Amino acid sequence: MILDLFKLDGKVALVTGAGQGLGQGMALALAEAGADIASLDRTGCESTCESVRALGRKYHEAVVDLREASVEDLRKVVDGFVSNLGQIDILVNNAGTIRRTPAIDFSETDWDDVLQINLKAAFFLSQAVARVMMSQGGGKIINIASMLSFQGGITVPSYTAAKSALAGITRALANEWAGHNINVNAIAPGYMATDNTAALRADPKRSISILERIPAGRWGTPDDLKGAVVFLASSASDYMHGAIVPVDGGWLTR
Repeated sequence: MILDLFKLDGKVALVTGAGQGLGQGMALALAEAGADIASLDRTGCESTCESVRALGRKYHEAVVDLREASVEDLRKVVDGFVSNLGQIDILVNNAGTIRRTPAIDFSETDWDDVLQINLKAAFFLSQAVARVMMSQGGGKIINIASMLSFQGGITVPSYTAAKSALAGITRALANEWAGHNINVNAIAPGYMATDNTAALRADPKRSISILERIPAGRWGTPDDLKGAVVFLASSASDYMHGAIVPVDGGWLTR
């Protein structure tokens, strides 16, 4: 039956930034589909833990600040998850940060912090997890890209650079790892009601201009990503490699 392809029973999903917002929503979606959850976040994820366990799924977390984590730190975290949960079948590189300053005044610190979390950590986590997946016979890696993987944005040069590069890395890793039965794809959320967009939603002019361009006429929510992440994590997407899937209320069509 076609719906059986979407089931994740017996799978383990590692989700970064699972403590709130989009990461929490995707972790719960994967748990609802049957997966046990490994959570990596810079703070504890108590509410995520409670919700996952209430669904009857296993939950294990690591508290890691990706801004400071070395490549070796990330490898050790992955090894710890495998020791506790036995495997990693799905990786969702969701954790991210944004800094808003005109490019002419943008600081080196704001550049480095965003690239470290949004790009470097995502790449080296993917590398560490891919080694596990290769030994298991395959897996699914899902990067969380952005509308700014396609566009330039305003006052967010490091975020645009990181998310554009993440789309490229998605394609590059798909090319190299498809032969190992590892699917690497990305979701590009549109304008979502999260902490990252709080400043935009609080600015009447920017908020109105954004909403006027979205055919769906509203900001997205974590629930809007549930279907896409389960699809890309499941056997239903086995022939997809290197895709960047917009979930944007129609933003890119305008």
